[in-house]
Amino acid sequence: MINSIKQRAKKILLRLKTEYPGSKCSLIYQNPHQLLIATILSAQCTDKQVNKTTIQLFAKYRSVNDFANADIEELKQIIKSTGFYNNKAKSIISSMKNISENFSDKFPNNLKDLISLQGVGRKTANVVLGEIFNIPGIVVDTHVKRLSLRMGLVKNTDPGKIESDLMKIIPKENWIELGHLFIDHGRAICSARNPKCPNCFLADNCLKINIP
Repeated sequence: MINSIKQRAKKILLRLKTEYPGSKCSLIYQNPHQLLIATILSAQCTDKQVNKTTIQLFAKYRSVNDFANADIEELKQIIKSTGFYNNKAKSIISSMKNISENFSDKFPNNLKDLISLQGVGRKTANVVLGEIFNIPGIVVDTHVKRLSLRMGLVKNTDPGKIESDLMKIIPKENWIELGHLFIDHGRAICSARNPKCPNCFLADNCLKINIP
């Protein structure tokens, strides 16, 4: 059973690579702390809106220490358009303080250290590890969850269990790009509502389950 799923996953990946060549992270950043912050902001928000917001944000606060010492009310106003800005502002300041105080010589480069930061879960940590340090990990966001379930690659709905299940059927060298490819396809075709099934080149692999 596991081998048949592995073969189907391989076929799906090949099709996605053909359709979305050069698939990559759509968040705009210049260094590790900017990517970490942008990913925190991306929760329940589009990358497009995050990128609009971080133009002003990264111009005002340039370093880890700048964010660590930021006035929280000013920060909230800048990131307000990304939603849930109260919690996001607290997470940004707290995580940057933690990095400044405990990782002054080296930006955290492992899962344990990253998820110890406020507002940083496995998804955010895996984004940073993959993009900055090229450390393989599977990012399970809403798109990856939805597509994995619709195509029958996993049965669990918990993001952590989905990550674990995908790691068993996807070769390690494909873990990073998997997220980018699934996200691109989720945005272009396999949306949560009204997916463009007649135009989907993966329709033969879809269970057509309406997963929100």
